[in-house]
Amino acid sequence: MTRLLWVFALSALSALGQSAPRVLIIGDSISIGYTPFVAKMLAGKAVVVHNAGNAATAANGVMHVVTWLGKDKWDVIHFNFGLHDLKRLDDGERQVPPDQYERYLRLIADQLKKTGARLIFATTTPVPEGVSPPRVPSDVTMYNAIAVKVMKEKGIAVDDLNALAAAKAAEWQVPVNVHYKPEGYEGLAAQVVKSIQ
Repeated sequence: MTRLLWVFALSALSALGQSAPRVLIIGDSISIGYTPFVAKMLAGKAVVVHNAGNAATAANGVMHVVTWLGKDKWDVIHFNFGLHDLKRLDDGERQVPPDQYERYLRLIADQLKKTGARLIFATTTPVPEGVSPPRVPSDVTMYNAIAVKVMKEKGIAVDDLNALAAAKAAEWQVPVNVHYKPEGYEGLAAQVVKSIQ
């Protein structure tokens, strides 16, 4: 799917010309799900690109953010980390502990700020009980609080996708799953587009 997004971006670029605003979306499978809808909603107005693959944890973000940015000039960067960070391992520990998550987010934010792009952090969407791989629903609140604190300190806008997704969970979310039905991704995309605009 991500490869198709790059193809869409390239064709949109030739149609819009080099001066079109460029939007980079960095994130996990949730963002991969809503990015095609964002691209469709912004067709003719901006070129929308998702980072190659799944951004996964903030630790992975620290290692790959420079590669994802490439040499392109970005006007807006909409990014998220959290859903993989709070994943529970076999020993019950979180994949990326809260203190490390905070440190990694600071490093990523500092790197993104160097681009001069307008930055928007998206809060992590809800986790239902009983999902696999295991996650604890209350961890989402804690990780989002850490992220919002960091973004406020860094002067980065926050797109509260969590609040929207929580209000629409019964309609939008796949049962016992962190992922969304097509209408859910489209609904998330509408808010992402609003925050980008």
